[in-house]
Amino acid sequence: MQIDAAGWLDAAVVVPSPNCDERPEGTAIDLVVVHAISLPPGEFGRPYIEALFQNQLDPELHPYFQEIHQLRVSAHFLIDRSGVLTQFVSCQQRAWHAGISRWCERERCNDFSIGIELEGTDIDPFTDRQYAAINVLLASVRARYPIRAILGHSDVAPGRKTDPGPCFDWTRVNRPVA
Repeated sequence: MQIDAAGWLDAAVVVPSPNCDERPEGTAIDLVVVHAISLPPGEFGRPYIEALFQNQLDPELHPYFQEIHQLRVSAHFLIDRSGVLTQFVSCQQRAWHAGISRWCERERCNDFSIGIELEGTDIDPFTDRQYAAINVLLASVRARYPIRAILGHSDVAPGRKTDPGPCFDWTRVNRPVA
């Protein structure tokens, strides 16, 4: 798998999200932020994550959707429970995934990071296929960008976010050596 000069992974299913914009000029992409998401919470294998990232989530389908359907969020990538990889935003653009965030005295992690969502929750183990897929994806990202760290959303937004949660096994992820 390779990421081309335009920021698209050749092996991903592409589902474009409008929830992105240009990164600040001259910004190096040097962080990966790992997230977990399930819609509705605790349910897997439904099309609702894609619908949320495309601003098409129907608030009538579930009570939780009434709370979140107006959010304008995205990520660069989603890895579902079976390991299928979907790309929503070019890596060259800023996806709206980390929100209010900070890393190494730098605010606004979306400016300089790539967001990877794993279909999951804080209380469910992730699948072997997800770990295999994220490691292949991370190798492709690191081949294209000077990644210095791979962190959880909880690391860049402590107190506000908990994902990917305690069930995410960081020992199974190939991370840069500090």
